[in-house]
Amino acid sequence: MLPTVAIVGRPNCGKSTIFNRIIGQRLSIVEDVPGVTRDRIYAQAEWLGHKFNLIDTGGIEIDNTPFLTEITEQVEIAIREADVILLVCDVRDGKTPSDQYVAELLYKSQKPVICVVNKVDDISFKEAAYEFYALGFEDVISVSSTHGIGFGDLLDKLIEKLPHKVFKKYAEDTIKLCLIGRPNVGKSSLTNVLLGENRVIVSDTPGTTRDAIDTEFTKDGKAYVVIDTAGMRKKGKVYETTEKYSVLRAMSAIERSEICIVLLNAEEGIIEYDKRIAGFAHNNNKAVILCVNKWDKIKKDDKTMNEWITKIRQEFIFLAYAPIVFISAKENKRIHTLFAAINQAFENYSRRIVTYVLNDTILDAVSLNPAPTHNGGKLKVYYITQVGIKPPTFVIFVNNPNYLHFSYERFIDNKLRENFEFTGTPIKIIARIRD
Repeated sequence: MLPTVAIVGRPNCGKSTIFNRIIGQRLSIVEDVPGVTRDRIYAQAEWLGHKFNLIDTGGIEIDNTPFLTEITEQVEIAIREADVILLVCDVRDGKTPSDQYVAELLYKSQKPVICVVNKVDDISFKEAAYEFYALGFEDVISVSSTHGIGFGDLLDKLIEKLPHKVFKKYAEDTIKLCLIGRPNVGKSSLTNVLLGENRVIVSDTPGTTRDAIDTEFTKDGKAYVVIDTAGMRKKGKVYETTEKYSVLRAMSAIERSEICIVLLNAEEGIIEYDKRIAGFAHNNNKAVILCVNKWDKIKKDDKTMNEWITKIRQEFIFLAYAPIVFISAKENKRIHTLFAAINQAFENYSRRIVTYVLNDTILDAVSLNPAPTHNGGKLKVYYITQVGIKPPTFVIFVNNPNYLHFSYERFIDNKLRENFEFTGTPIKIIARIRD
């Protein structure tokens, strides 16, 4: 799981511009209107080989401004999730009561804080930045988010403060899984079923109050770990009731898992957020199972399941390899179908294919269906070998990787799936020039 950095501060001090500068793209909304960034926005950033999650937040204002309660709650959640916090201030406005209010919130968090004094665009503002030491933080760094000044120093200090996280290592055959999905799809109920009285719970291994909690259990002689996060539960006065609040924790669980069970709500049907969160698992090259929960809640006939399967395949085109199961966690029904899918996906996620068998299969397919001309040339495939598992990863040696069209890569993917069992797992294909 990657460490997390939260950007906080009052409205209109340049937090979103700093966010965009660090991640290198204009993902966050930048507009000269206080309160415009009301929702937390997440992205992954990297500096000198160190990766971390970055959260942009809405600004806190002590006056009675629109969205004050909502924004303050979001910042409190961001603070709780963060390993390091960037407190952004505006040098041109000087130290304000709002800055002091935010600083007092941060004292309570007992997290490392870097005070980022923004809009120091020229030397005339340099001395004015010193007054922000009065907020009580040891690290005060001047930047210009517009011009990119000072970001090397800021990121160097940030990396210095990031924690080095060490998680327990499990045996190679231990199946690490997580449950992801929007609120109220039944993640908690299914977790309870998976860890029910007919299972043997080995141990709970907590990290920090915010970090993932690994619950080990066995079933039918197989070892499993359910990776959950403390943040999925209600904490204090802050209730994570909206979809956006679950995104970062889902991503953290996905990073550490091998199999992601994407829960869908049979009562409510499929919405855009379901596809978004499933996309996180797919983009992280994890094995995926699509699990329709609350199957007991809807009226069914002999066509209902097939209609759902057709709809899911249409909506989740990028997950054509994922098995679909239908369960009722609350009624503890059809759970055996989920375990069957988990075991199958794990086996395929770890599958290795002998090199000579691979070459016999793929080179025959390529000879019967030569690649079309692409980028001014015609692809020739000389050799294929498997170089990794979890997910199964294949290198094809070719005359020029630039001649490989994505549709022909998909053709090779399909041939691998036709000839070998890869249900539940993505496949990575890497093209390299033959020496």
